[in-house]
Amino acid sequence: MASPKGKVFVLTGPSGVGKGTIVERLFKKVNNIYLSVSATTREKREGEKEGINYFFKSKEEFKKMVDDNEFLEWAEFAGDFYGTPKFYVNNYLSCGKDVLLEIELQGAKQIKQKCPDAILIFLAPPTFEALEERLIKRQTESVEKVKVRLKKAKEEMKEIKLFHYLVINDKLDEAVENVISIILSERCRIKQETQN
Repeated sequence: MASPKGKVFVLTGPSGVGKGTIVERLFKKVNNIYLSVSATTREKREGEKEGINYFFKSKEEFKKMVDDNEFLEWAEFAGDFYGTPKFYVNNYLSCGKDVLLEIELQGAKQIKQKCPDAILIFLAPPTFEALEERLIKRQTESVEKVKVRLKKAKEEMKEIKLFHYLVINDKLDEAVENVISIILSERCRIKQETQN
């Protein structure tokens, strides 16, 4: 029996909803799943490392990768570009390893089209006010960028129907366990449903 191909899991949600924290905790508890490292043109934040958090690219380098069809998905968000390099994901999938993509909504839509078997999870805040408070508290961006992210978050919340699962990040431990449960149950699924 041939080794099964890995599965693609997509975790999406508004900026500041806690995707990174959930991913960090998830990887301490779930085996045989790997985080896809995205390429980005945004500035490196304190503590971030090349090839671990992101592949940091200039806008020229990123555009060349787009022209060379090197991305599984890519999008512009808040003035910066983000994309998932194909080679990185395909290497894991071909070895039977699952891959988690922590990406923005535009990218998730592209993955849904290109990888119909991908499992899409939307992470939402308990309230919009809670999200605003989280974005302001983390102090990683200017007030103008926070406003852009909040406006975008309102638009993203309207797209929940495109996803297979919704997880509310009200209590962190519970949200982490919910995401883990989704991954484990999808690994046990016998038949994938075809979607239009």
